[in-house]
Order: sequence, then C-alpha cells, then structure tokens
Amino acid sequence: MQLKNPILGLCQQSTFMLSAAKVDQCPDDEGFEVAFAGRSNAGKSSALNTLTHASLARTSKTPGRTQLLNFFKLDDDRRLVDLPGYGYAKVPIPLKLHWQRHLEAYLGGRESLKGLILMMDIRHPMTDFDLLMLDWAVAAGMPMHILLTKADKLTYGAAKNVLLKVQADIRKGWGDAISIQLFSAPKRMGLEDAYTVLAGWMELADKGAEIAQSAE
Repeated sequence: MQLKNPILGLCQQSTFMLSAAKVDQCPDDEGFEVAFAGRSNAGKSSALNTLTHASLARTSKTPGRTQLLNFFKLDDDRRLVDLPGYGYAKVPIPLKLHWQRHLEAYLGGRESLKGLILMMDIRHPMTDFDLLMLDWAVAAGMPMHILLTKADKLTYGAAKNVLLKVQADIRKGWGDAISIQLFSAPKRMGLEDAYTVLAGWMELADKGAEIAQSAE
C-alpha cells in the first residue's frame, strides 16, 4: 500500500502564525522549526508556497520584499520559517544591517531550529550569500539542504550538470553532510525529495513507518 509522506498533510493545512522583526518576538523556542533562506529573488517564496499548496509567502517581482521572520504553523509542535531575503542593492544599508543582526541571532540561538533549506537560483548558484550560509551551517553543525530553484529555466541535461558541479564544489569545500537537489515550483519538480528532508528533520519519518505497519 503506497502511503503519502506524513509531512504532506501538515503542509497542506499550514497557516500563517506571526511575523517577527526581532528574535524576542519569535514564538516560544520549542518543538521543531525548519527555516527557508535564500538570496533575494532566488525563488524562496515560490518554493514555500508550492510545498505548502498555499500562498503563505508573499511573492514579488521586486527582490527583498521579505523583511521579517515569518512563521507558519504546521501543527502545535512544528513550524516553517521564511527568513528575510538578502543581497538586493536597493535595500538601505541600515535595514540590511538590522536583518543581518537578527538573522544571526535567530540562527545562532534558536534551539527549535532543526534544519535550514537554502534556495539557490540554478542560473546563479554559489553567490556570496550562499557561501556565508554554507560556512555558518557547517560551523554550527546545522543540517542544510539546498534547492537549486528555477530548474525549469534550463534543459534537464544542463540542470543536471549544474547540480553535479555545485555538489562537487560543496563536497570539496564543506564536506558531504549537505544535501542538494533540483527544484522547480511551476513544474512541481523535486517536491518528494524536499518533503522527505522536512519529514526527517521534524521527526515524522518514524510516524510514517508506524502508519505503514498498521496498514499492513
């Protein structure tokens, strides 16, 4: 009997929880959180919306619109977090510094943060922001999974070549603990792989096995 990944139902019922400009405005630091990060215009909001089958995260043709930590509730113990987009030149320097300070405080001190999904535009991977996030994740021992977004903008062969190259570069510079995949929001490419990562970090994989055993 083929059963859906247990994270699917939770993602489909996800709801907006709150926005925080500072770490002390975040929800209670308990349970499981997975944060989504990406350079401005890397397709972060589109990926979040596709994974949750909703329009939770604001998408915009103007990069840098996400200026807060946005929390989305999956259940009483599990949340997704949309982090501010970085790297857009028209954002004022003081605002950039504010984002950076509070992002670092969130990433460095949040006990409930179980993993980080990093979005990279497949046409422009490994930007300075991406390298900083890779450095931080490895130094902090934080699990990271990379979505090479907008994979539909390239042929499959070209997209696969970029995947293999970025994979090799990451393994060489940061080790083999970081996972990576192709992803396309409009084509719904890579959803199952992403759900599997989320379920593992949120300790839902065992729950799925229990359901499977009871159904046999």
